[in-house]
Amino acid sequence: MEDTVRMAYVIELGADLGLELVGGKALNLARLCRAGFAVPPGFVVTTAAYRDHLTEIGGQQAIDSLLQDADPTDPQELAAVSEQIRQLFETSPPSDRLRIEVAAVVATLGEGPLAVRSSATAEDLPGLSFAGQQDTYLNVVGADDVLANVTKCWASLWTARAISYRNANGLRHADVALAVVVQRLVDADVSGVLFTANPVTGLRTESVVDATYGLGEALVSGQVEPDHYVLDTASGRPVEIRLGAKAVRTVASVGGGLTTESVSADEPGTSLSTDQLQSLARLARAVVAEYGSPQDVEWAFAGDELFVLQSRSITSLFDVPVPYGGRELDSPLPVWFSFGAFQGVLGPITPLGRDAIAHAFAGVAWLAERKMQPADLRILGVAGERLWLRVDGVLRHPLGRRVLPVMLGFADPASTRTIRELLADPRLAEEPVDPWGVLRLWRVARQVAGGLLGTMSRPEHGRQVFEATARQVVVEARERQHYADQHDQPEDLLRARVWAARRSLRVSLRVLLPAFGPVVAPSVSMVAWLRQVVGKHGRPGDAQLPLELLRGLPGNVTTDMDLALWRAAVAIKAAGEADWLMEREPAEAAEDYARQGLPPITQAQLTRFLQRYGMRGVAEIDLGRPRWRENPTPVLATLRGYVSMEDPERSPDVVYERAVETAQRAALRIAAVVGNGPAGPFRAAGARFAARRIRALMGARETPKFTIIQVMGAIRESLLASGADLADEGWLDRPDDIIYLTLDEMADNASRTGWRDLVRQRRAAEEREARRRAVPRVIAGDGRAFHGYAPEAEGAFAGSPVSPGVVEGLVRVVDDPHTSQLQPGEILVCAGTDPAWTPLFLSAGGLITEVGGMMTHGSVVAREYGIPAVVGVLNATTRLRTGTRIRLDGSTGVISELVG
Repeated sequence: MEDTVRMAYVIELGADLGLELVGGKALNLARLCRAGFAVPPGFVVTTAAYRDHLTEIGGQQAIDSLLQDADPTDPQELAAVSEQIRQLFETSPPSDRLRIEVAAVVATLGEGPLAVRSSATAEDLPGLSFAGQQDTYLNVVGADDVLANVTKCWASLWTARAISYRNANGLRHADVALAVVVQRLVDADVSGVLFTANPVTGLRTESVVDATYGLGEALVSGQVEPDHYVLDTASGRPVEIRLGAKAVRTVASVGGGLTTESVSADEPGTSLSTDQLQSLARLARAVVAEYGSPQDVEWAFAGDELFVLQSRSITSLFDVPVPYGGRELDSPLPVWFSFGAFQGVLGPITPLGRDAIAHAFAGVAWLAERKMQPADLRILGVAGERLWLRVDGVLRHPLGRRVLPVMLGFADPASTRTIRELLADPRLAEEPVDPWGVLRLWRVARQVAGGLLGTMSRPEHGRQVFEATARQVVVEARERQHYADQHDQPEDLLRARVWAARRSLRVSLRVLLPAFGPVVAPSVSMVAWLRQVVGKHGRPGDAQLPLELLRGLPGNVTTDMDLALWRAAVAIKAAGEADWLMEREPAEAAEDYARQGLPPITQAQLTRFLQRYGMRGVAEIDLGRPRWRENPTPVLATLRGYVSMEDPERSPDVVYERAVETAQRAALRIAAVVGNGPAGPFRAAGARFAARRIRALMGARETPKFTIIQVMGAIRESLLASGADLADEGWLDRPDDIIYLTLDEMADNASRTGWRDLVRQRRAAEEREARRRAVPRVIAGDGRAFHGYAPEAEGAFAGSPVSPGVVEGLVRVVDDPHTSQLQPGEILVCAGTDPAWTPLFLSAGGLITEVGGMMTHGSVVAREYGIPAVVGVLNATTRLRTGTRIRLDGSTGVISELVG
């Protein structure tokens, strides 16, 4: 019976037979039918009919051949291929079996006109809508006409836009099939679309309606300007009404097909009455209750009867974060800030990476004597395979609402304006101070305050104490993993490794933060003070002088890493092995390294470098991401660049020394600038005091992250070894599948039978989210998504200036630092940076990033190397194109396109 049903060519619309048989549109309509919504009756021509037809005409082989020879990036080639494939379908009549089945079921629907709609297996899904990719035919009359249009729908799976869309979303063409929905046509007086959330702002409490007279074809094809209504979904009350011209409408022609006719001037100005708007608001509430997520609904009114023609997820909306532990929030308006924006990592974070960060956050809570597990966290959320920090509690605190916007000014200034706007919302009104919260805060502050006085009086000693603490954190983490690795049985071994990982992650930040506070707090506050004082007493051009103090900082671990790699390059050149390195591609050299096949000095130098820095890599804050020690190709690519460097003035050591001299001159200049007037000598003394401490302390800014990355490196190496064991035993497909599991899942032996399917689902979710271009910086609990703010200048656009200087040059937009092809002097434009990007800074003439602030990685390194930089530039990677000549002002933040 099961085989008979699965191979059926025609089934009733309401049957629940799965996506692969009926496609996304029919699947949703069947669900709506079963839930009691007013869906026009009909049937589905299943994908079995499509696949059998394709086999009978030898279509798949012909399609594969045509697509294989076509350039997927050439629109003209895709259009030509599409035309050939569609002709293949439209010239091949359907089978007798299909004709008989369709004729029989059409007869049961009566003599009225029908609608024939495509329903692909990759359509109207939560992650991919494919909206408008396949064809729809209205006012179809009779079985023969239905069959002719079924064939056209099959062919529409191969339009150029559909082929291109699948290419862009990583879908294999052979995996997609097409069903066809046939329904009674609604003789619509008014039709349109209903978004159950505002698709522009993301606000979940609003619904948006576009409506026009007649059938929806005129609206879909853009022939009319519709009426536009924004409704408060709960009450149905219009928040905004904007009436369109509605000059024409589409109606059914006698005998089949559609006709466009003019709308009479006597018709009402608004297409929908108050009662009809209320009906649509009720529909919005009901559909969301059914699906549990915002929907895009096509509807039609025939008289006062409302029909649902289609429903699909609004895929453009970003999900509202859910607390990591899944617990309910009691806040009237949660506010979430992008963790990735602060880290310069806008892509998805792997499940293991998210879990590692959650364990670290849970450990930090212990500082306030709150013994939390990751499942207890409400301050950390997940949405779009990314992490989010909840800040609404801080915004309701009398002090926090004043301090947070200032702190964000250092981390991500583009979000500061958003936060200030949200503060006007009454749901974020200031609340009385929680005495227990003050007590917990005091416990944390007490640990920090203990070292603050000593650091201010003896900054170098304070720095040494902090660095010793950081080294001890790494030593203890490695000892835990080494102890865990002594177990013999694979199951015991994995449990021990998970225990060690949990312990190290929870302890590391808990130990580091109290030691880091006395180092970073004075240096950051003194930079802010100097900027204020210089701005008040200096000339306009002096305002950026305090930033010059941040160049060539001693003890910056990322700068030290770059200098270490440069010294390795110098040793390789001195040994006469540079030519060998230049003659091989980095990937080939990486394979030679794994076999101990590099020239002796090159092998030794690379080994020494990777022993110290091999745990680093792109998006390294994500424990799930590959490290250089696993694949040193990026390091070898940089080494090639260094050994081929001919201009000694561009070498990292010379650049660093030059930066140190610039900082020393800036310190003298600041003292001179603020030293005028009766109180001038005191200000100058204060400036010298501040400058010395900034230079002594600020270089430690990246040490906590470097420490955590070393801890993560030890954990990753250990867990990947268990991943290899699990793959050998058949529990995983490959060793690195383990990064798609949480630590709790790894420790649960009973869940192993489902791991392979779980990993595949999570890999697919990550791949889907990795294609997302627009990622918000801030998300409110009501669904509003804020993508940042960039102050505009006339004829230009702007961001936050973080490294002074002016440069003119060609843009190079870079997605991956390992394949950048950045040429010397080009201006590097990217979403964000982390330490893996540092080698590019030697070639770059300037830097522009979409995220970041004064203290993010790119800003720090740009100042180190004296590169003008502007960060927080909204949509920089799409607004700027490779090869465009621009002028970048790192002092004002203004970016101007140059002509000629």
